[in-house]
Amino acid sequence: MKNIILVLLSIIISYKTVNAQNNLSDTEKLTATAKIWGFLKYYHPNVANGKLDWDNQFLEILPSIEKASTKEELSGIFASWIESLGGIKLCRKCQTSPQSAPFDKNFDLTWFENNKVFTKELTEKLKFIEQNRFQGKPFYVTTEGRSSSLVISNEKPYDNFVWTNRPLRLLSLFRYWNIIEYFYPHKYQLDTEWDEVLSQMLPKFSSPASELAYHLAMLELVVKIDDSHGYFTTDVLDGHFGLKQIPAAFRIIDDQIIITGIYDNALANLNDIKVGDVISKVEGVEVAEVLKQNLKYCNGSNYQSKLKHATVKILSGSSDSVNVEITRGGETKDRKLARYTFDRFKYGTNQKSWEVLQDNIGYIKLGIINEKELADALNSLVSAKAIIIDLRGYPKEFYGYHFRDFLGVRNAETNKVTKPDFKFPGKYILSNHTIVPKGDPKFTGEVLVLVDEYTQSRAEYTAMWLQNGYHVKTVGSQTAGAGGTMVPQEFVGGYKSYFTSSAIFYPDMAPIQRKGVKIDIEIKPTLQGTVDGKDEILERAIELVTKNK
Repeated sequence: MKNIILVLLSIIISYKTVNAQNNLSDTEKLTATAKIWGFLKYYHPNVANGKLDWDNQFLEILPSIEKASTKEELSGIFASWIESLGGIKLCRKCQTSPQSAPFDKNFDLTWFENNKVFTKELTEKLKFIEQNRFQGKPFYVTTEGRSSSLVISNEKPYDNFVWTNRPLRLLSLFRYWNIIEYFYPHKYQLDTEWDEVLSQMLPKFSSPASELAYHLAMLELVVKIDDSHGYFTTDVLDGHFGLKQIPAAFRIIDDQIIITGIYDNALANLNDIKVGDVISKVEGVEVAEVLKQNLKYCNGSNYQSKLKHATVKILSGSSDSVNVEITRGGETKDRKLARYTFDRFKYGTNQKSWEVLQDNIGYIKLGIINEKELADALNSLVSAKAIIIDLRGYPKEFYGYHFRDFLGVRNAETNKVTKPDFKFPGKYILSNHTIVPKGDPKFTGEVLVLVDEYTQSRAEYTAMWLQNGYHVKTVGSQTAGAGGTMVPQEFVGGYKSYFTSSAIFYPDMAPIQRKGVKIDIEIKPTLQGTVDGKDEILERAIELVTKNK
């Protein structure tokens, strides 16, 4: 009898173990739901046309999904859902090959084959939808303007959203994740696989400990796209990180904060802040540690760009002052620096938009010059020995065309660009974005273009055009790596974020995104050089021009 009982217990334990192994986790179920919901949203002919309330469909089916335990139960729910959407006509257009090779580095529907989560029958249904996908005018995405900029359309704002509403938090995550999945051309360049990001962020959206935790989760998700255009903030985040700042600009080099400029002379004098001061601790914590704690909340296409955006989170705050350890002239002291809102600062600048330096070297600051001043500068500098064009800032306009005749055009094709293929979401159409007539330059001297992490977007695109001129070299450090169009994408509740919706490449397909523009002579500002108040990139450019003359 004892042996029989032991055998029965063994069978029961074995059954429970096998059954537990077959059960799906909450993360697995929600990950599968996010993917299927997004896929149907952009692929299913009866969903992508916008005739169904797709948000509501998710909200209604969520309870059933969360009750499912096994893949058979979950796949059954998904299969019934798909059947309820109506029949799909065969798509002959979908079977024809495109006239040109698509850009498909992002395209991946292999998740259909996940036999741990999906039954074979469900996998076949998903493949059928892919093969007979929607071919009309999409409801949830479109383009506008000559640049065919992506527009996220017809999404409910949920203005009365309350952060404790878990289904809407999940909906918000699913919306954002799928927009990046199908319409972010740089997904293949991410540091973290986008599938892994979904798994990482699901618990943070599903069960945040507080309203702040939820807002930090949204910010962290946006940062995960590794995009210098990935801006995101809310009133809650502003309250957490603070909107008050010391009256000085600064840069992070070698895990040290170096004061590089003054926002308000009177306030800087009041706090005894000078250019070249080095801050090594904030509130008793090493700058390296403060940076480590905050980097996941700092957007940027590359590390240097993340450091640029980290500055507002290192010394900013809600209190009226911040305690720092500061070094000047070899002497280190503990100091308390006052913080102010930016509207307190009285900016004063006497910068010239262009001038003639030593040895008849022209110097143009493209970040502050206006169109008339640029025309005057180019007319005046035709006979200069060399010209230095400073692109370490954001130009007021796109000035590429102004330089076309002045610097000449070496190659008819300046760049390639992608636009989303709405007929096959996840794929892109690659085209020669700009074709210009080749021509000889008016200016025959040497041209040096200065760049750094503040060279972003329009500035990077301008740099590409300048580089296509004759006798042009680029000097400096890695640029922001976000050269395309910036478009908004809202979370549920109207919280607005941004991302770079177009991918711009050099003619040889070298990407701008994350990598930045090509650099001929790399010069990185050093800690000591910055402390000494040197503009090492400009000084190097002058040195190069002078040596060559």
